[in-house]
Amino acid sequence: MKKLFHIAVIICCCYSAAAQHMTTRFEKTRGQETATYAECIAYYQQLDKRFPQILVKEMGNTDAGLPLHLVIYSPSKDFNFTSLRQKNKRIILVNNGIHSGEPDGIDASMMLLRDLALGKKKLPDNIVLAVIPVYNIGGALNRSTDYRVDQNGPAAFGSRGNARNYDLNRDFIKADSRNARSFQQIYQLTDPDVFIDNHVSNGADYQHIMTLLSTEHNKMGGAMGNFLHKEFEPGIYRLMKEKGYDLVPYVNHFGETPENGWITYADGPRYSSGYTTLFHTFGFVPETHMLKPYPQRVQATYALMESFISFVSQHSEEIKTLRAQTKEQEKTQERFPLEWNVDTTHYSMINFKGYAAIHKPSEISGEPRLFYDRSKPFEKQVKFYDNVVAGNFVQKPTAYIIPQGWWNVVDLLKNNAVLMRRLSQDTTLLVETYHIADYKTAQRPYEGHYLHNSVKLTVTQDSIHFRKGDYYIPMNQVANRYLMETLEPTGGDSFFAWNFFDPILARKEGYSPYVFEDIAAAYLQSNPALQEEMKQKRAADSTFAKSGEAQLRYVYEHSPYAEPGYMRYPVFRIIRN
Repeated sequence: MKKLFHIAVIICCCYSAAAQHMTTRFEKTRGQETATYAECIAYYQQLDKRFPQILVKEMGNTDAGLPLHLVIYSPSKDFNFTSLRQKNKRIILVNNGIHSGEPDGIDASMMLLRDLALGKKKLPDNIVLAVIPVYNIGGALNRSTDYRVDQNGPAAFGSRGNARNYDLNRDFIKADSRNARSFQQIYQLTDPDVFIDNHVSNGADYQHIMTLLSTEHNKMGGAMGNFLHKEFEPGIYRLMKEKGYDLVPYVNHFGETPENGWITYADGPRYSSGYTTLFHTFGFVPETHMLKPYPQRVQATYALMESFISFVSQHSEEIKTLRAQTKEQEKTQERFPLEWNVDTTHYSMINFKGYAAIHKPSEISGEPRLFYDRSKPFEKQVKFYDNVVAGNFVQKPTAYIIPQGWWNVVDLLKNNAVLMRRLSQDTTLLVETYHIADYKTAQRPYEGHYLHNSVKLTVTQDSIHFRKGDYYIPMNQVANRYLMETLEPTGGDSFFAWNFFDPILARKEGYSPYVFEDIAAAYLQSNPALQEEMKQKRAADSTFAKSGEAQLRYVYEHSPYAEPGYMRYPVFRIIRN
């Protein structure tokens, strides 16, 4: 017995020493500081060495010149995601530090994985955790005490912009950054059932420590959307309530203060949760409140991740079935909406805990300024407009064809595991062709682009000659929704909207008017139908009738001499009845 006692003491001492050695910077400073990038990666590498259920993998590169890491916690010590899915494991992917000034998830994840490894917490056998420790590495390396001046801790942290000053939570579709391209590979590798992107919120002051932005349930649609709205979200709210946290939806309020209610956030595909929705993953963006002390925010993030683990484990089979059914159904779905608008006729009532808002004279200007009086807390029911209505439905083609010259687009499709094949020989096909009839362009740059909007199309049937090696993309695959969102030019986050196809919007060919006059006259003489069109246009348009330049241009544009690629969208649709 005495010997056993000594062994127990030695084990306890070793355990205590191990726990001490694995104390994070957050813990050592009592919640006043967050780990640096180097400390975070070194910490996970230490866990990898000590615990066989943890593996740290280097993934693709980032704009900072350093690789993204993926930390996998697998109770079975199996780290092959194909094998894990075959073993009926539910995979939760956690992304941290997309905005490096919002490090709550970085510290919470370090402690969570350590506590699981030490046995302080237990990860259910049907769950595998995959964690991106720090997504915005460039921002994390750009560390300062002066960023996010409104935020209540920690003492120093990274910047919002990445190494090229991109906001990475606007980059998931266009993938201008190496970070985003590497994330897409991680996402396609893991194919997560649930995605959690940890953030910190700014804006109004209120009592809630944590708010939660979920994939918009109407956009997710079908059985998955219904489960998200009726089961998943209420389940997380209930579990967090048991832990002492009152959740509310992300406070996206209209008006000066939240008391009048707010609308659901339109998480388009440029955002993380909008991107993951395209591939049938339940996506969530937790937003702790910036004015709460940093220790409270990290603890709330830790508790929320525990709640997700618990809910997903308990509903494992239902989540698996819903995703599998949705993936199969989408292969045969015929029409896809590309536009979503908030339904202002329907709302639910949510319990909001706020502070009285008043106005008092500014000490800077003397003018009235907003002030939240924390000595006057209140609790009231407010309106939450949590439904969106689909619009701009587009019929799915049988397939798309993309000429190989548009390799920038093809590379992104490959990166997102899109199934395609190359034409084995030169061939001419009858296809549906879009021409850009009109569009508007933003006057100021947004995340490196001048976005197009209000796109209008004309549609024709044309015989187009394609070359050996051009890409044929069948539309009977899991990526159908992603393809419709990116390849249909009227989509708000389409590749056309993000300027991938701008070269078609400028002419490359032209004519010298004094030379073309004779050629145009001969062509017009041999085409009575065009002569009649010109006659009618002169009669209807006096400005046109008085402009020799406009009439010459009209003949050119309606002749075989005009370049066919001008304003012709270079992604072609095969339509089969």
